Amino acid sequence: MSAKKVAAGKPPKMINVALQGGGSHGAFTWGVLDRLLEDGRISFEAISGTSAGAMNAVVVADGIMKGGPDGARQALEDFWQAVGREGAKSPIQRSLLNMFTGDWSLESSPSYLFFDHLTRLISPYELNPLNHNPLRDLLEAQIDFDRVIACDKIKLFVSATNVHSGRARVFTCDEITADVVMASACLPFMFQAVEIDGVPYWDGGYMGNPVLFPFFNACASSDVVLVQINPIERKTTPRTAREILNRVNEIAFNSSLLKELRAIEFVARLIDEGKLDSSDYKEVLLHRVDGGEEMLALPASSKVNAELAFLIHLRDIGRAAASRWLEESFDRIGKESSVDIRTLFGG
Repeated sequence: MSAKKVAAGKPPKMINVALQGGGSHGAFTWGVLDRLLEDGRISFEAISGTSAGAMNAVVVADGIMKGGPDGARQALEDFWQAVGREGAKSPIQRSLLNMFTGDWSLESSPSYLFFDHLTRLISPYELNPLNHNPLRDLLEAQIDFDRVIACDKIKLFVSATNVHSGRARVFTCDEITADVVMASACLPFMFQAVEIDGVPYWDGGYMGNPVLFPFFNACASSDVVLVQINPIERKTTPRTAREILNRVNEIAFNSSLLKELRAIEFVARLIDEGKLDSSDYKEVLLHRVDGGEEMLALPASSKVNAELAFLIHLRDIGRAAASRWLEESFDRIGKESSVDIRTLFGG
């Protein structure tokens, strides 16, 4: 019996979804969203997204406006298929050795190593003075931003980092354009800052990967499902220069999220101890979907690998992870958190 038939006659449970950025690894989130949309027992009240998470969020909003949950699933499929087609044109490809061994990384790719080294020596203003970015063309071809701006079926929160102030700027549905999504995904060593109303923005991950605070006042649902791409904890010590840089970036891009999670845990503890009035403060029920060891094992270079076969592989990991979460935690939605922030995130 399908999940939709099981859910027949029962209103779906409302959740908020928080989507991390992570380049091509955003295809893992595609799989998670595809499975949740397919299930039929869940409805999204709001999505907060950064970088690739912002792209997934906007694609879902566009698809839902066009054709409901099935329309959102099709929009995600179309978007990531288009990413794969663009990836086939990229000069950055896996080496023959990586292809032969089934390794999705680009560690042995001469073109990747060349461009990676180049971006550490030359700024994007010098390397790409015309500021050409094929991702913008892809976004504008795949997403109807007028429909996103008019979206009244789901709340959107897309974050970018103000270069001048260093603060997070959160854009809502009626503000979201291709520029906003490009700003949220703007890695400063690779792309020129994206200016919106005269203000330059970089990747939102620096100040919120993703931001959670918009959920607290703007949404009725207390449940937040974090779709985690970037590992917070690793058991091994990085040794090579590339491993060290990757770990530094993971820590930096998770720092603001950790602060928000600790604040959530702190408020929940004070409510439990009777030191805060629960009628004045909202208790957040936190859930997490992650790819476990399969995602943890992927090197940072694979975030640049946009081969369609790799994207589909990540989608399948995401669908499996979402299925496990639904089986283990669906009954907790609306009742309790399915993760303990204090033990899971060192809160």
